Amino acid sequence: WHCFGCGLGGDGFSFIEKVEGVDFKGALKMLAEKAGVTIEYSSGAHKEDQSKKEKLRALMNRASEWYASKLSGSPAQMYAKQRGLTDKTISAWRLGYAPDEWRALLEALTAEGFAVPELLSAGLIKEADGKQGTYYDRFRNRLMFPIRDTAGRVVAFTGRTLDFSNPDSSLQSAKYLNSPETELYHKSEILFGMDSAKDAMRVRKFTMLVEGQIDVLHAHQAGFENAVALSGTALSEKHVSLMKRYSENLMLVLDADPAGLGATAKSAELALRHGLRVKAAKLPSGKDPADSIGEDANDFSKRIAAAKPIVEFFLAELAERERDAHRLMRSAEAIVLPLIAVMQSPMEREHFMQSTARVLGLSNEAVRESLQHHIKNRIAEVSGVPVARASSATSLPKRSSRDIRSEQLLAVIHAYQDTILAKRVESEYRRIT
Repeated sequence: WHCFGCGLGGDGFSFIEKVEGVDFKGALKMLAEKAGVTIEYSSGAHKEDQSKKEKLRALMNRASEWYASKLSGSPAQMYAKQRGLTDKTISAWRLGYAPDEWRALLEALTAEGFAVPELLSAGLIKEADGKQGTYYDRFRNRLMFPIRDTAGRVVAFTGRTLDFSNPDSSLQSAKYLNSPETELYHKSEILFGMDSAKDAMRVRKFTMLVEGQIDVLHAHQAGFENAVALSGTALSEKHVSLMKRYSENLMLVLDADPAGLGATAKSAELALRHGLRVKAAKLPSGKDPADSIGEDANDFSKRIAAAKPIVEFFLAELAERERDAHRLMRSAEAIVLPLIAVMQSPMEREHFMQSTARVLGLSNEAVRESLQHHIKNRIAEVSGVPVARASSATSLPKRSSRDIRSEQLLAVIHAYQDTILAKRVESEYRRIT
């Protein structure tokens, strides 16, 4: 292969490494599967481990087919359509139904030759408490979402309960139930929808992170095929590394309630720390992405287009929620400064420090001093070194007014690139340097 745009090229292995975002070993395995070639390993233990994983993959794929075969005419199909999912989406994502029976899947798959220990290892069944040797299906009366790895192989499931009869939510089973950790499924490494989204992430040059599975499906239906979601866990470093393979830009489109905003702040800080550029889109109050798309897909598209860099997003949100100037300042210190502190680009830090000072009505130096104080405290907290001792090692070097002016001009060029203002500022920057 050869790319006439960037000049890169190579063999089939390097092509798969680039396209799928895997290492050489992963590319070798994927190509071997496509070619029908069996890879022989020198280690007997490794070969046995690989054989066990292949059996689990076959089992998970069969379970996905079985759940899908039960969907037609079921309460799960009715619920999926009520949520605005089309037949095309339901089929493409292979949604299914776990019947409201205790051992339906267990009996069906053991009759096909799968062993009980395999179903246990895959997280499809559980052992009854206090009844050794008695097993039952983990998922019952649920709309089933298969979770796939980047290669499109089913590794786990999320089941959405269909029990709407009991008004007392405390007596209901969990609204969403996820597969447990298995040899195939590590929730800190898997993003729902990644196998379908990775090409669009490259083309559109950003990843859209939403709250849950139905949000992802609605986003894809609306044309945002670069949407992915977490599955019952917070954003992890491995999630960030996975997204970074395909794009260095992340857009957070999480619920607009306080919990959603808290998750947005935590996810943004982690992503910024690992070098991603992060924006956030503002949804209508009390709406999740699926609701917003279902009510007005055009309005959702406009909100995505109007997404703001994460610091500006939170400054606007806090200014809207906090009418008291002192509370606004304290909230910004707690939420916004940690985001600026982890940015890798000095120019971006300078630009957003100025934005923060402008919104709060403070001087740039006051915000800079608070940021330095935050960094010292954070390092002391992580390392266990008292603040007084940590301060000498973490103080930012004093700079001349000329250096500060240069940084400010660079920040303006970065923020307003390709405009007449940026060209004038660039001319001034060259003059003083």
